[in-house]
Parts: sequence; C-alpha cells; structure tokens
Amino acid sequence: MQAFSDFLGRHLGVVPWVATLIAIALLTVAVNQVAQFGLRRIGRAAAASPGLWAGPLVRSAARPLLAALWAIGLGWMARVAQRESEFAFVEQALALRDVVLVACAAWFLVELAGEVGERVVARRRAQGEEVDVTTVDALVKLARLIAVVAAVLVAAQTLGFQIAGLLALGGVGGLAVGLAARDLLANFFGGFTIYLDRPFSVGEWIRSPDKSLEGVVEHISWRHTRIRAFNKNPIYVPNAVFTSIVVENPSRMSHRRIRETIGVRYRDFDAVPAIVDDIRRMLREHPAIDGTQTLIVSFTQFGASSLDILVYAFTTTTGWVDYQALKQDLLLRIGRIVAARGAEIAFPTRTLHVAADAAAAPSPQHADPAATRAGR
Repeated sequence: MQAFSDFLGRHLGVVPWVATLIAIALLTVAVNQVAQFGLRRIGRAAAASPGLWAGPLVRSAARPLLAALWAIGLGWMARVAQRESEFAFVEQALALRDVVLVACAAWFLVELAGEVGERVVARRRAQGEEVDVTTVDALVKLARLIAVVAAVLVAAQTLGFQIAGLLALGGVGGLAVGLAARDLLANFFGGFTIYLDRPFSVGEWIRSPDKSLEGVVEHISWRHTRIRAFNKNPIYVPNAVFTSIVVENPSRMSHRRIRETIGVRYRDFDAVPAIVDDIRRMLREHPAIDGTQTLIVSFTQFGASSLDILVYAFTTTTGWVDYQALKQDLLLRIGRIVAARGAEIAFPTRTLHVAADAAAAPSPQHADPAATRAGR
C-alpha cells in the first residue's frame, strides 16, 4: 500500500496522504468488483444446488457485503485523513463505520430470513407436500424482528449509549405505552397466539358459534385477521377476539357426517326389516362411506305419520360440493330401495277414526217420551 501511494504521489504530483486516500479508494473499488464477480459465480453455482441454504445465503449476502466493504474502506480513509487534520473526527467516523457494519449484518439476516422462508415454501410445494404458509410467515417475521432489535441495541452500545439505562427507560415507556395501547397490544399477542397454536391458517374455512363469523381466512397480520365471507364481503377481525371465542375449523375435518331420518308408511310395517338391511348393505358397499367409522341403520320410532329409520354414517369426502353430490346419490339409492320393497316414503297424514257405537247412538230428538217423563 505504501509503495502504491508513493507511486501515485510521484506521478500525480499530490501529497503523500492524499495519494494514500486515493490508493485506499482504488483498492476498495477493486475489492468491490472482485467481490461482485465472485458473488455472481457463487450465485450461479448455488442456484443449481438442491440445498436449502446455499442459494439464500449468497443472494442475501450480496448487497450487505458490498456495503460493508465500502464502510471498511471509508473507515480506513478516515484514519489516514485524521493524521493530517486538525479536527478529531476519527472516533466518530469509526463509530459510524461500526454502526453501518451492524446495519449490514442486520440487513443480511433480514434478507436471509425471507429467502429461506420462500425457499422452504417453494420446495414443499414442488414436492407436493402441504405447506403451512402462516407458520412460515410467522417465523420469518419473528426472525426479522429479533435481528432488527439486536442490531438497534448493538448500534446504541456502539454509539455510547448505556444499554441498561436504555432498557430501563424502555421498560417504563413500555408500561406507559401498554396502558395507552392496551387493545393494540391485546391484538398483537392474540396474533402471536394464532401463530403459535395454529388453530387456522390462510386459505382455511372457519366459523364461530359465539359470533356471526364464517368464511375463508385470507390474511393474518399482527393486528387483525381478514376473513372473506361466503357472500364475498371481507371481515376484519381483531386478533384479540380469537382468545375469547370458540373457533371451529371445518377445513380440517376428517369426514363429513350423514344423519338422515327416512320415514315409511305405517302400512309398510312388514317391509321395514328388509329396507333396513338393504340400506345398511348399500352403505357398507359404497366406496365413499368409511366403514371404519360408526354406521347405523335402524328403525328408531313410531312417528306421528311414519315409521322412522335412522341412517347415520361418515363419508370420506370432505369437500362441500362433492359431499352434496354424494348425499344426493345416497338419498336416491335409499328411495329406490324403499320402492323396490313395495313401500313408499311417508308424508304427513291424519286419519280420523269414528267409533261404531257412537254413530249408532240415538239422538236426543228420538228419545223415549216415557223415559223423559220418568226423569222428571
């Protein structure tokens, strides 16, 4: 470096320390160019690598590394300039350099968290696996938050701040902010609970028996959850609500239940056992009915106008549209079974029975007059 600066001083006619600054600047530019070339080569090799970390590491480190090289070069130049200057600025310049280096490290970690999250989601989808995008997004946000907070604390320490006092001040300020923004913090911790417990994820259908709330989850933030109702209206629910209500997640059901009561006429009483057996056999042989789950076909009661048969089973189909088509198919099959046994589906009827002795009783106009007089 000294020989190079002497060479520049002789050929450019500048003082030695200025030549040294020029030499450092040129060296920084050269190192920056070499780093860019190396990163491009490594980036192409990492893109072809099947590993999880190679590509994200290279892409995340590219810009922060180049910025860090410039910060190191400028700090070196500040040291040289300090020896020829009357102003004591080197300490401030070096502190600023350290802050920039800390910021570059935080920048790298923030970029790395995002790159790794995208890589995980892309790999899982390419392999045909289910991806919990909500959890991945939560972990990425948490990693970025930790990186930023750590960078701020280290930078504050570098600039001469007392971290203990800063933390104490933050605690007092946090108490005041917590009292003033209680609902906001409640929503924040409610969102954190959702990320940890994962009662639902983006794209799932949820509903609550406690609230008029039902729809598909579109987005989960730290403050609210956006749900798209079935009428296509968006519903914005504060996350704190989910800590105090019951949430049902039909998207995670393993089966759908069929529970129907089939009524046949009273005159078809003798055909009921055969109808029950035929329906049970049909359900056991149906490919969309899970035979390992509870299956009940039984004559349960004498209804007001029908003999009631309970049909209870679980389907392997969970999709709403497919379930409706399956249910239609099963009901049509049951109707054919009833008809094949010479019976009919009952509908509400009322039969009036008139007693024979009541119909034959004499009216008061035709009563015996002698009996009438005797009664008197």
